[in-house]
Amino acid sequence: MTENRARLHTAVLVAPSKERRKLRKQRRKAEARLHTEQRRTAIAAAKAKAEEERAERRATVYLPKAGEPGAARLRTPGRFHLTRHQDTSATLAGAYPFVAEGGLGADGVFVGQDLYSGGSFVYDPWVLYARGIITAPNVVLAGIVGSGKSSLAKSLYTRSLPFGRRVYVPGDPKGEHTAVANAVGGRAIVLGHGLNTRLNPLDEGHRPSGLSDEQWASTVAARRRDLIGALAETVLARGLSPLEHTAIDIALTQTVRENDVPILPMVVDHILSPSTDADGRLAEDGRLVGHALRRLVAGDLAGLFDGPSTVAFDPSLPMISLDLSRVTENSTLISVLMTCSSAWMESALLDPNGGQRWVIYDEAWRLMSHPALLRRMDAHWRLARHYGIANMLIFHKLTDLDNVGDQGSAMRSLANSLLANAETRIVYRQESDQLGPTATALGLTGTEQQLLPNLGVGQGLWRIKARSFVCQHQLHPDELALFDTSSRAAGIPRKFRIPEVDSA
Repeated sequence: MTENRARLHTAVLVAPSKERRKLRKQRRKAEARLHTEQRRTAIAAAKAKAEEERAERRATVYLPKAGEPGAARLRTPGRFHLTRHQDTSATLAGAYPFVAEGGLGADGVFVGQDLYSGGSFVYDPWVLYARGIITAPNVVLAGIVGSGKSSLAKSLYTRSLPFGRRVYVPGDPKGEHTAVANAVGGRAIVLGHGLNTRLNPLDEGHRPSGLSDEQWASTVAARRRDLIGALAETVLARGLSPLEHTAIDIALTQTVRENDVPILPMVVDHILSPSTDADGRLAEDGRLVGHALRRLVAGDLAGLFDGPSTVAFDPSLPMISLDLSRVTENSTLISVLMTCSSAWMESALLDPNGGQRWVIYDEAWRLMSHPALLRRMDAHWRLARHYGIANMLIFHKLTDLDNVGDQGSAMRSLANSLLANAETRIVYRQESDQLGPTATALGLTGTEQQLLPNLGVGQGLWRIKARSFVCQHQLHPDELALFDTSSRAAGIPRKFRIPEVDSA
């Protein structure tokens, strides 16, 4: 390296024509003196720098090659030698140490253990949506009987309660969520014949803040009209004609005008015997609809939805579940119950100021077979982000979607849209004949497809957008006792099970 030194040059710019010798000698001596002082300063600085470096070297402690003496001092007998290994690129790709997924972070609800990385697995749809990882907070959960999917669903929403979330179960066909609702301080409303519990699906319900009287009246009227139309379509198993829509609208308007608390029997009476029908044509147009709705009043559902509500909906409770396990096992009847019960709590469900809420649709294969209820579910799923809702759809296998309507029909498209609008897909153990359709529906890789039939109880494949995790769900002993749904099949005596609480 070339050292740049500052050098002093002197010259006489203006000198007399005849300079004396004495003056010339004095000038040269001054020049030599300046050069000497400059060299001394440079030598002194170099000596100081060298001394500083020597002191730093003397103060530095170097470990010997064999390590420090003494116990536990990283002492090694010699140099480290690694034997040479040769293998194929496919084998080395699997042996590469940094292949574990980094996880979703630590914010959210603890689920269990990531079986690949060994770390904790945490999931929260609202946290992931806020971070931009997912664009829809809906969840689809599928698994065969006994795989542990019900316990996962219950632990997800109960562990969300301390974070300020609420839980709505608009229809529980098997009554599995009743004990959970009572345990967390919520309420389970049991519906069934012989009970004093009655719900009026035409109730105005919870009024969201910020709506004027005109807006609220219009909202309630539209909701009641859609409800009665959906009930009629479910019972008739077909769509309504324009004449039947007109008959329903006129009967509902007349009922609301004459009564402060409209109920279904009044609407049925106005459809079958309209007071404004001069020539009898309106009664003829609504005859089939009236007899279909009469089933809710004097048929299978008599005593459940044919009078004023005996219970009040409290949106401040942490959890509300509608227990339908006391009703006769009938798919159409269950769908009618689900339609009425979901309409009863829909006003609170669709309140933008209601906070973040889980909405659990259990035994979804029952619901998707009816177009009216499927359309209502689709609307809730599409508006989930606006209302702060995370919908969870629980069923046994993904091929249940193929049983909805014909190939290329509108119902099939709606069913597939539920899967498309859920970026979190949780797949528990599947039978061998379901692997191909499941892999096609979710876009699974060959390795992910081979995992499904070998998953144990509580183990699931989590597909969160384009990322995959294999998680072992972990339960506290109290949660295991509360969430267990296999005690009857296992022959466990009733005294060792969680007691059923009748909240009717």
